[in-house]
Amino acid sequence: MASTTASAADAPERATAPRAKGRLYRGDLGMWSWVAHRITGVLTFFFLFVHVLDTALVRVSPNAYDTVIETYKHPVMILFELGLLAAVLFHAFNGVRVMLVDFWSKGTQYQKPMLWTVVVLWLVLIIPAAISLLSRAVNEFFGG
Repeated sequence: MASTTASAADAPERATAPRAKGRLYRGDLGMWSWVAHRITGVLTFFFLFVHVLDTALVRVSPNAYDTVIETYKHPVMILFELGLLAAVLFHAFNGVRVMLVDFWSKGTQYQKPMLWTVVVLWLVLIIPAAISLLSRAVNEFFGG
């Protein structure tokens, strides 16, 4: 019985590029954006989880709740507030970028400029916030 298709043995060998040794992915800006988006999402979730737990303490023991709130007033917690703000801002801006890439027909074409826009917007907002929060922390630590 004759076949009109060539068998695998008759097919020409494909030239494949040799695989690079080491990392599978070279780590361009898109990969780091993906990593940062996951990390900031986990950090935001962790904050929300802790926030729900410490708020629930008011029903269990108002004294324990007051103790927890007092620890939040320590100047070191200002650094955590700054970290939370940085994580939430990046996660929000990058999330909008991801939605545009997914649902806008030209999203993939403008993916890199949109990422740089996210970075610039994040910096424009986080730098003044960092200056304000860090100056507050310094004033509380050393008096002012």
